[in-house]
Amino acid sequence: MLGFLVVFCTCGSEEEALRLAHALVENRLAACVNILPPIQSVYRWKGEVQSAEEYLLLIKTTEERFDALHNTITDLHSYDTPEVIGLPVTDGSEKYLAWLRQSV
Repeated sequence: MLGFLVVFCTCGSEEEALRLAHALVENRLAACVNILPPIQSVYRWKGEVQSAEEYLLLIKTTEERFDALHNTITDLHSYDTPEVIGLPVTDGSEKYLAWLRQSV
């Protein structure tokens, strides 16, 4: 196992997405955060199917920083239950992964 993660997190506005991305990178919890343009999400919340426009963050980090990253997102996010899903990186460019590790 390489010890790297890509974490998904959705935000309700571009401003919130930018605020979270900057906080994560500035605090060395992430090496990079990509903010995808508005997506349409369909989900079940409080027993009802809902839909909303959201911004998707793709956050690159290490397994060691995940708990602190998760706590920061939970503290700063406007949602009661923000999406914080970490997927393991199974392979990657040695140069990129070295940069990622140095950056967090």
